[in-house]
Amino acid sequence: MTQELFRQDAYLRETPATIVSVGEQGVILDRTVFYPLGGGQAGDSGVLVLADGRTLQVADTRKCKDAEGKPTSGIAHVPAPGQEALLEALQPGQPVVARIDWDRRHKLMRFHTSTHLLCHLVPQLVNGCSITPEYARLDFNMTDPLDKDRLTEGIARLVAASHGVEVGSISDEDLDANPALVKSMSVQPPRGTGRVRTIRIGSAGSSIDYQPCGGTHVANTSEIGGVVVTKIEKKSATTRRVVLGFA
Repeated sequence: MTQELFRQDAYLRETPATIVSVGEQGVILDRTVFYPLGGGQAGDSGVLVLADGRTLQVADTRKCKDAEGKPTSGIAHVPAPGQEALLEALQPGQPVVARIDWDRRHKLMRFHTSTHLLCHLVPQLVNGCSITPEYARLDFNMTDPLDKDRLTEGIARLVAASHGVEVGSISDEDLDANPALVKSMSVQPPRGTGRVRTIRIGSAGSSIDYQPCGGTHVANTSEIGGVVVTKIEKKSATTRRVVLGFA
């Protein structure tokens, strides 16, 4: 099991950790600040710094899978190619410092929070999502056309309003009693602990957006900066794709 430090503090850039195992899936640590691919958000990259100063370049981060391909509680730090000799020297129990590529992560955080603002502006179910450092997109289950300029203006207004972004949780029972909180048709919130992580934008009395989400976010919408709608596409008779980019 890997302790997921990024769930409560997305601003942690590094942490001391201990190697649990090294295998085909990557390097598994007892704790990490690296976010694994999931919920539409790309996995983190960065480095693992060994006690002697050598660094293992991490190209991607993924959730570990068992022999049947089902996710487990471990997180695999996927090494970049060409580091076989260093990988062979790694052993369980070795201490490392896990350090993310912060500039890349912060772009992901800004885009991810932007997609939640977009959910407020377009109150329709989402049937597809991708969040990368270069762009973000949401696919809305709808038939009506969308206006690119209006959505860009709406995002800018919400960014300028400096709404707080709060990490919380909700019980499985409360989520079952409020199914409308789940806005994604393609990704269901992870369960198994009895509580589901949530993200609220705005205050409890006047939320801009409130939904289950496991991704990383900025602490205030003002931190998003300039984000614009670069493209709106009709992907099918019932799908409208909105693509975001940095201004």
